[in-house]
Amino acid sequence: MQSREIRQKFLKFFEQRGHVIIPSVSLVPENDPTVLFTTAGMQPLVPYLLGREHPRGRRLVNIQKCVRTQDIEEVGDNTHDTFFEMLGNWSLGDYFKEDAIKWSFELLTSKEEGFGLDPDRLYITVFEGDLNAPRDDEAYEIWKKYMPTNRIFFMGAKSNWWSVGDNGPCGPDTEMFYDITSEGLGDLTKEEYEKADDEQKVVEVWNDVFMEYEKKDGKITNKLPQKNVDTGAGLERLAMALQNKNNIFETDLFEPIILSIQKNSDIANTRHERIVADHIRTSVFLISDGVLPTNTDRGYILRRLLRRAYVHVKKLGGDLKTIGFVADTIINHESYKNIYTFSSETGKIMSTEIEKFDKTLESGLKQFEKGIDPFILFTTYGFPFELTEELANEKNIKLDKNEFQKKFLEHQRASRAGAEQKFKGGLAGHSYTEVKYHTATHLLHYALREVLGKEVLQRGSNITPKRLRFDFSFARKMTDEEKKTVEYLVNNKINESLPVSYQDISLEEAKNLGAIGLFEEKYGDKVRVYNIGNFSLEFCGGPHVESTSELARGRDPEDNPRDMKFKIIKEESVSVGTRRIKAVLE
Repeated sequence: MQSREIRQKFLKFFEQRGHVIIPSVSLVPENDPTVLFTTAGMQPLVPYLLGREHPRGRRLVNIQKCVRTQDIEEVGDNTHDTFFEMLGNWSLGDYFKEDAIKWSFELLTSKEEGFGLDPDRLYITVFEGDLNAPRDDEAYEIWKKYMPTNRIFFMGAKSNWWSVGDNGPCGPDTEMFYDITSEGLGDLTKEEYEKADDEQKVVEVWNDVFMEYEKKDGKITNKLPQKNVDTGAGLERLAMALQNKNNIFETDLFEPIILSIQKNSDIANTRHERIVADHIRTSVFLISDGVLPTNTDRGYILRRLLRRAYVHVKKLGGDLKTIGFVADTIINHESYKNIYTFSSETGKIMSTEIEKFDKTLESGLKQFEKGIDPFILFTTYGFPFELTEELANEKNIKLDKNEFQKKFLEHQRASRAGAEQKFKGGLAGHSYTEVKYHTATHLLHYALREVLGKEVLQRGSNITPKRLRFDFSFARKMTDEEKKTVEYLVNNKINESLPVSYQDISLEEAKNLGAIGLFEEKYGDKVRVYNIGNFSLEFCGGPHVESTSELARGRDPEDNPRDMKFKIIKEESVSVGTRRIKAVLE
């Protein structure tokens, strides 16, 4: 079963069970200050898992693109990757464990409606309980209806408790693993199962998270006002099981990419090929969502991926052209056509970054010969530790990896602290002032397009109770006259008291109407579009004020008009081709 068919079958299965298809959001979280990337399907839905009513209902289904880089050193084995697509269905205070488990099993094993996997190759894990929550006997009893008890294992929180971080909804989960060996493993003891998992002979293909609890500052504090279900199935691993492969890199998602690498390289090496395929694929998706290589935050991760990929390209006997060929293969990949929109600047951004690293690579090699600290080589010259270690091994020099990791963790903490400070705020609190600023970003977006041209598109935003920040595509510094004109247009629309409304319409209708937005990938038939009078028309999930006149009010919707004005306080460069405006209502 090819990846496109897997997506279609998954969405259809849950749509027939009352779920509404919702779109994938960007890899760059618009209003989540806790992470650099969208790392899980539940991340954009946190407010609704905490109890807010979702505009599309209580049963939802989607396919969310995600990036996780904490296991980057594991890439090259059979199952680890940094970019992946997460198939998920959601119950927001609606059905719970009984239906979630039943439907998971049906979709995985049904030959008519589902994927037709062999139930005799499935193994199930259930939460064993700890001080935070009791053993999940309810899930165990439900699973006994579908699976023999000797294939259901109780496991600890490390494997069977899910939370996105130190704050937010969380809960126990039950996970489904599939035997991908050719001979079949049969019945296993718990110890044998854990060994098979470590050896990647069984692979997780699904999990059901039962979100009943809330975590604050790393501790479980209370139960949520509603019981939720958050399921997840990684497309890459599911494809591996359904295409009878023992690794994700031989599936249709990766096979064309690997072939492109082999065609444009002189040396064959499975691990190097997999690292290049994964890192370039992730980089293409990040760039298409507006991320550019920098020394901090998201840009730092992209830079590391590109440089690490290039090191492995060189080990394969390839060069800069190899990167270009691989990127083109991903952009034109059959599995992504009409689902994702890629940036036309992707190739140029990659080549510019790697050309710079190519020069740094030579400088770094010279510094290595002088015996420079591997951490300095990593942070200053972009050398991954493994590259420095390989060079050192050739000279019979032993490096202290623990010391490197200690310095790297300190570096990560400092970077993370800087990122959290940089992105602190947003719409997480949904105060009235923040909602006003959110509406103001729509007016600003359209004003910029009127003044600077239709090529201007949003690249990100961040909102606090004190100001808005808006990133947009534009190649040069704005003139003072242009900034004044933008201010005038926004304030004019505020004074016109334009009504703010939304409509749920088909994606095709929205595009025909000329709606724009930060996110272009849509899996659902319906999208929410916000109108601000006849001035602005944008894809958005809200929230907004009811009239632009409210932007002139104070901190409370009951305040009398105070003639507050929209004012640009700063316009600056973020990176090549991206500008940033900071503005206030005062």
